[in-house]
Amino acid sequence: MSAATTTAAVVRAGTGAFAWEEIRLDAPRGDEVLVRIVGAGICHTDLAVRDGHVPLPLPAVLGHEGAGVVQAVGDRVTRVAPGDTVLLSFSSCGACRACAHGRPGHCDTFLPRNASGSRADGTSPLADAGGERLSGRFFGQSSFAALAIADERCAIPVEVADEDELARLAPVGCGVQSGAGAVLNVLRPQPGDTLAVFGTGAVGLSAVMAAALTAAVRVIAVDLRPARLALARELGATDTIDAGQDDVAERLAELTGGRGVSHAVESSGVPSVLRQAVDALAVGGTAAVLGLPPAGTEVAFDVNTLLSGRTVRGVYEGDSDLVTFIPALVALHRAGRLPFDRLIRTFAPERINEAADAAARGEVIKPVLRFPAEPG
Repeated sequence: MSAATTTAAVVRAGTGAFAWEEIRLDAPRGDEVLVRIVGAGICHTDLAVRDGHVPLPLPAVLGHEGAGVVQAVGDRVTRVAPGDTVLLSFSSCGACRACAHGRPGHCDTFLPRNASGSRADGTSPLADAGGERLSGRFFGQSSFAALAIADERCAIPVEVADEDELARLAPVGCGVQSGAGAVLNVLRPQPGDTLAVFGTGAVGLSAVMAAALTAAVRVIAVDLRPARLALARELGATDTIDAGQDDVAERLAELTGGRGVSHAVESSGVPSVLRQAVDALAVGGTAAVLGLPPAGTEVAFDVNTLLSGRTVRGVYEGDSDLVTFIPALVALHRAGRLPFDRLIRTFAPERINEAADAAARGEVIKPVLRFPAEPG
């Protein structure tokens, strides 16, 4: 296949906004696929890069919760074929020890493959109309575009009833699997455990929904927004704490009989909240760190709290094996047991800045761009 042109939302340095431009895509290489994007979720990480909080060379095409239809494949691709409907997630090498053991989120080359803006050889498949190279392959996909060149390992086949359903599944690729995976793959609550989720955005509420599927006796949601806390209860939280009104530490102690929580999920990215989550742990408890603060952020806590077996653990992308976990999440959703569609509001692509700003203000939990049936 020859090179193609499409439209994409480009972020340029100093603008703090997305601008739709015509761009050029290279033909897919041997391990790449060309995907017509049907839906793309907007994630906090996209906004953090846009705002310069996470380093990535600009100009760039972002987007890492893509869903679409395969148009063409490279000559070494075996996972998908033209016409397949796919969800796009993160990239991994497939060859290192972590990948070989089904933990691609711990891939030796995770950061350069997902957050450098280029392929492993330093090139990008994207250029603007003037020929300037754009950072692409963001999380292996750069899906804020009508067409995307993606790493084959990002593309997970899913069967759908129609393209509307496919678009609604887009957040599974990052936000949903990040929250649900932290609970189901990492923390794995046991009968009698308690779990607190700090922050009830898309990731935190996905963690709440997943925790409701386990034997945890209490699932506690902590946030500043009463409406989000009410939704958390509807999605499976047994208890909620309004951090703007309540003493969080005191309430957690009350709810756990003074023992502290068995598990904590920190999804807000606020350093003081992470400290709160660590302080709330019971002996032997684990805090899963999912929030993404600006690069270089530091958090102080009393090291002595760790000596009794408490653990602070960072989690990328739910520590997921994409090939098995993403289809499992889709199946849970279809069974009504993981109703993440309640978090979604769809926007036309040209409204991307409105959607991003609504998410930043907390008015929308998970914006999804719904692309037209054909690119252009």
